[in-house]
Amino acid sequence: MVPTTQTDARHTALASEPRRRALALISNSALPLGVAAVAEALGLHLTTARFHLEHLEAAGLIERRVARAGQRGRPNVLFSAVSAPLPVETAQQQLTQALAAVLAEDADGGRARSVRAGERWSAQYQAVADAAAAGTPPADLATPLLRVLTEIGFEPELWADGAQIALAACPFRTEARANPDVVCSVHLGLIRSLVRSLGASADGIRLEPFVQPQLCLVHLPTRSSGQGQAT
Repeated sequence: MVPTTQTDARHTALASEPRRRALALISNSALPLGVAAVAEALGLHLTTARFHLEHLEAAGLIERRVARAGQRGRPNVLFSAVSAPLPVETAQQQLTQALAAVLAEDADGGRARSVRAGERWSAQYQAVADAAAAGTPPADLATPLLRVLTEIGFEPELWADGAQIALAACPFRTEARANPDVVCSVHLGLIRSLVRSLGASADGIRLEPFVQPQLCLVHLPTRSSGQGQAT
């Protein structure tokens, strides 16, 4: 039986869409793959690909070996799959969908309780946000939010105006399409709670889901926005 800590690590790793794609790529490859090959195949920056591979390795889903060609310089690190965790992933998705469906039966579609769930979830990422905020100006909310959203697997990008974060990937997209009021409200609660923990007002935070089929937007508060409504 897999220890609970490793099971939790696997669930966390597989909550990220880029990590699921990386794992599928490595699992389906006849040969072990290096970081550069994974980055190129998935359209990721080299550093981002390495970040996701390290999470998969820590969860025991892939393993590395060093390929030495008898040449000087940095050895080539290759990754191969350890196991196929698809039944775990499927069970997790089924549970998420079942919980979202029940919450959606609330009079408000589950928004209020889902926001509270997201606020509670944010505690898991408080240390990540605090570390990212260290050394940044107090008004800089984007840096810690980007770090947490990257950790979860949203592939966030701060737009040039500095007031919007584009979420190019959602690790819960299937569930969000089925129950957007619930799933997207969880994400909104997470973001708002992190912003408040950084000493800022979250009143201007809005989450606009599916502005495009594969894109959601987080609207950050501006200096002049003291009021705002949640989507």
